[in-house]
Amino acid sequence: MTVNQYKVEPSLVRRYCDLSGPTFEWLVGMGASFPLENLYVSGVDKLPRGHRAERHGEDIADALEGSLSGRSVDLATHTRVEGLVMRDGRCVGVRVGGEAVTAGAVVIASGGFGNNRRMWAELYPSAAKQGALAWYIGADECRGDGIEMARGIGADITGLNRGLLLMTPGFAEDLEPYLPPWLMHVNHEGRRFIDESTEYSVLSEVLGEQTAGECFAIFDEAARAEAKAHPAPNWSADRLAAFAANGKLQSADTLAELADELGVRAEALVATAERYSEDARAGLDSQFFKAGGHLRPVETGPFYGARIRPAVVCWTGTGLRIDAEARVLGMNNRAIPGLFAAGETTGGFAGPCYAGGGASVGSAVIFGRVAGGNAAALARG
Repeated sequence: MTVNQYKVEPSLVRRYCDLSGPTFEWLVGMGASFPLENLYVSGVDKLPRGHRAERHGEDIADALEGSLSGRSVDLATHTRVEGLVMRDGRCVGVRVGGEAVTAGAVVIASGGFGNNRRMWAELYPSAAKQGALAWYIGADECRGDGIEMARGIGADITGLNRGLLLMTPGFAEDLEPYLPPWLMHVNHEGRRFIDESTEYSVLSEVLGEQTAGECFAIFDEAARAEAKAHPAPNWSADRLAAFAANGKLQSADTLAELADELGVRAEALVATAERYSEDARAGLDSQFFKAGGHLRPVETGPFYGARIRPAVVCWTGTGLRIDAEARVLGMNNRAIPGLFAAGETTGGFAGPCYAGGGASVGSAVIFGRVAGGNAAALARG
């Protein structure tokens, strides 16, 4: 709530927090494995409170699907739903192949719209404005179908322009959540603006506030020669040399020349690099207090600069408005009878800043469980 300046739905956040522990135990009880050594710092704080499944999402999916064994549940895969069926103001099923399939309740859990650029323009303009540089890491099927179906019967939308954009230099379409922490990021004014090792979700959000919504990663030849593939494979010494050779990475003999190529204030960049280099030799970041081990002087030519923009779409946070019981709310601010939703199809839980690793999968599992329980109870009734 604090990191997002209360720009989220408090009731959803409260429900998420209250049910996170019980839902974790529920998954474990169904066979999902969460080794203790996989406990990690997953949020924007510094405490290890994230639980990573042994085989990541596959472990969770297998446990959920395995729980259906012995139950009277039919799975219809490769079956495209075309719309929702309404009778007397209540959602009573879906249309498939032109025919109605009725049910006591309906849950929409069809993912977001990351693979639908048309919907970016309307609901996620921060991604749309990146143009050809932007790309989506998720499934081809995440096209916003569930959102569009529900809107067609009067469902409300919330969380405009929310989601997670990762920073990228555009070297290649590879998922690299973390940029090397030893880089020196400067804006168009030639100044640093943040500890470059800050969590990716916060770093991306702050980057959006800089001139033109971009920055430049600056480093020198000594740093390039020592660069390793971890945590970002495209930033290894050999790949950086190749990118400089093909023009994807700008290079120049002096910082002033590099500044001219990048469109950065030359005198300011030189002064920033001098101070950063002094701090690196002293092992203390006097401006942003980045860990001393992440500091590298920027003083040995040639010098390199990569344009960094938030353009990799990880997930979308705009979606159907729900209440804490996962009921879909209409434009009239009333729940649409018989209709529930969970996961990336919904909005309201996500704020401007992604809360940290696992938040999206946690939302899907927690509110999926809420929606399923309430839908089952309604159907039985």
